[in-house]
Formats: sequence, structure tokens, C-alpha cells
Amino acid sequence: MYDGRTRLADYDNSWYQPAPAWKRMLWHLIGRMFINTYFPYPIALKLFVLRAFGAQIGRGVIIKPKVNIKYPWFLIVENDTWIGENVWIDNLAMVRIGRNVCLSQGAMLLTGNHNYRKPTFDLVLGEITLRDGVWIGAQATVCPGVTCDSHAVLTVKSVATRNLEPYGIYQGNPAVRVKTRQINTD
Repeated sequence: MYDGRTRLADYDNSWYQPAPAWKRMLWHLIGRMFINTYFPYPIALKLFVLRAFGAQIGRGVIIKPKVNIKYPWFLIVENDTWIGENVWIDNLAMVRIGRNVCLSQGAMLLTGNHNYRKPTFDLVLGEITLRDGVWIGAQATVCPGVTCDSHAVLTVKSVATRNLEPYGIYQGNPAVRVKTRQINTD
């Protein structure tokens, strides 16, 4: 009989198999050596390693030190995007990042969560899409299932729990639209 309490002993995510165990273990080792490190490897080497594990990476992508990418085979990054130091892409599901996107230091993209309404705290997944020109500020978080539309901005330490509209500047937890982004050409 259910007593209204969480039962983590009954948690079961055995249905979730993102890749064979050998591939996940190999990525954990190689990713830690070449991507999630402060050792100053050339960016070209980092991109080669990510592509070798199935990431689709465009031209001109910059990846700073100590980036944590859960599963590169669930990652698409288009041209001229910057991924800052200590960014965490926790991509249990697909993450699509458009052109000219900036992920500032410490930003988090989280595709997994838990269903707190279930006593077994079931795993819930949601893809993330960052369209062209998006800027995710330092230590900001994008939650599962969120799309940040063209040129939206999520400010420092803000949390996007819902979709962000084009050219909107969002702030807070949960993030709300506070301004419209205007890009000057002069």
C-alpha cells in the first residue's frame, strides 16, 4: 500500500540505455582526458575527439577548458559557437545548439529530471534546442524540454524552465522576460 512517501529503493531506470556500456565507459575515460580537463589541448583535437564519439560539430566552434559533455552522440553544435569554461552539457537526450551561440562559463544544459509526483522518482527526459544567436549567461541553467529561440538571452544564474522567445532577455528563477534584445550594427 502506498503511504505517500518517496521510495528511492524502487527507482528503476534500466529502460534508459543511451549506448552500450563499453562506449559509455570509453567516453567517460576519453572525455575526462581530452574535454573535461584544464590541460590546454588544441581545440582541433577536442573537436576531433567529440566527432569520433558521434557529436556533430560545425566549423569555428570554440571549446574552453573543463567542459563536461555527458554523451557526445546526443550533441549537435553548429558553426561559430562558443562553449565556455566549466559548461556542463548533461545531455541524456538530444541537445541542438545553433550558430553563433554563446554558452558562458558554468552554464548548465540539463536534459534529465525526476518525476517528483511518483514515489519511484522516475527519470524524465526532454531535449534542449538553442537556436542561432542565443546567449546563455554564466552559471545559468536551461531545463529539460526548453527551446531558446533566436537571439534570446538567459542572464547570469537564471533558470529557464519554459521556452524563451526570440530576442527576449530573461532573468531570474524561474526566468521571466525583462527586456527585448536589440543588436546595434554600428
